[in-house]
This record gives sequence, C-alpha cells and structure tokens, in this order.
Amino acid sequence: MSVALGITCPRCQHVEASETANFCSRCGYGLRGPACPVCSAPTAAGDEFCTQCGAALRPAAGRAGGLGARVPWAVAGMLSVALVVVFVLRGGGGRDITLSPPPAGGGGQGAPVTALGPTNAVDLDSMTPRQAASRLFNRVMTAVEAGDQAQANMFLPMAIASYDLIAALSLDDRFHLSLLHATAGNGELALAIAEEGLALRPTHLLCLAAAAQGALLIGDRERAAAHYRTFLDVFDEESQAGLEEYGQGEDGHARLLPILREEARAYLSESP
Repeated sequence: MSVALGITCPRCQHVEASETANFCSRCGYGLRGPACPVCSAPTAAGDEFCTQCGAALRPAAGRAGGLGARVPWAVAGMLSVALVVVFVLRGGGGRDITLSPPPAGGGGQGAPVTALGPTNAVDLDSMTPRQAASRLFNRVMTAVEAGDQAQANMFLPMAIASYDLIAALSLDDRFHLSLLHATAGNGELALAIAEEGLALRPTHLLCLAAAAQGALLIGDRERAAAHYRTFLDVFDEESQAGLEEYGQGEDGHARLLPILREEARAYLSESP
C-alpha cells in the first residue's frame, strides 16, 4: 500500500483526496507509517514491510498479534500509572482530556462523525502531529480509567501510530508512547522506547519510571529495580532541572512525579 494522492484508509476504506492527510477524516485512523529504516521510502499505516526494498518496518515483537489485541488489566503497576496520569491531566494544572463537544448548532445529522468526534468539532488536518498524538493518548487513558477495554483497544493502534508522524520524539513523547505500548501489553517495546529516552538523558524521571514498568511487564524484576533505584537516587536534583515536563504548565507532570517516587519506594521496599 503506497502513500499517494487518493489515500485509502485501511480501517474504513474511505478515500482521502488530500495527499498530505495524516489521518482519515471519516474515522480518524492514522494514514501514514514510519519512513523505511533502510531506504527512507514513505510507508502507509499498517504496512509491515517496505514496498521499495522489502525491509521490515517494525520489530517482530510489535507485529505479533497486533498492538491493540489485548490490554493487560491485571498488570496493577502499569494500570496504576495510567490512572495516575489521567488523574493528573484532569485535575487542575494539567491538560484537559475531555474531547470538545460540537459547537452549538453543529454536529447534527449532516455532520460527519470521526473516531474523535464530529469533524466540525475536531479538524484532524489542522492538528500538528504532536497535537494529534496527545489527543489520542488522552483518549486511551480516559478509556483505561473507565475500564472500557473495547474503546482502549480501538484507539491504541491509532494512538501508537500517531507518534510515528512526529519528526523528533521528545522525552515526554517517549514516556507517553512507552505507556501506550505497556497498556497494549507490549512490555518489550515499552521498555525499549523508555530506554531509548534514557540513552539521551539517563536521569529522566518519567522515562526511568516507564522503563521500570516495562521491565516488570516482561518479568525482569532486577532491571525494574535498577531503574527505580536510579529514579530515587537522582530525584531531588533532576526534578529541579527545569524541564517543561516536570513543571506545572499545560504539558507538565509536576503532580505525577511525587506519586511515581512513592511507587518506586514501595516497590524497592517489597523487593527481596
């Protein structure tokens, strides 16, 4: 499937007229995949192999079974982090995770409806890749909080794919993407993405917490403990580093950090 004028959505088969569309205007599904890691050719959402050189586009672990195939509701640690993120985003000083309702007089019978709401309320083409990824991330976390497995499963593949469209992932983006993979039950990718962030900044608190949770998902308790110990060792200095994601602003997680610190302490105190 190639990305060209008249892109066909792999989810609902709607044909987009715009060759620059990133998301389907009918169902909200992501239309583009990551560039081929070997030849840099463009790919479409759902492609597992490059149509130009045949290279695999994603790690095998990410292809097996589908990213949205299951949500590990029994994984208490990761679910706890997901719920904490929802709480912090919703409760003052954070981002609003509720999708905007349609404007008064709009969203009637004639208004097309996408997976994110009526198209007159959510203009997907007007969003930057990071805004779209953030919107989908918040939608998944809302479903997790509500215990709505069906909706979480529906939005997880779209949310994960949306981060492929961001040209350069920030450390906060990596935290969100790691959390999404963990919520989808893919501990290997959750751990790998968080540790990629740590390769850039070994003391990043959010990536350390995400890496510990990813390690727990694959049963590597020693690795989880190591990340949690580093988290506690650097917490005081790192939390004062002035990073935007540590602050009180719209994209900040200031209220989340002390909660993650208590989780790290609790885990290490219970570990042999």
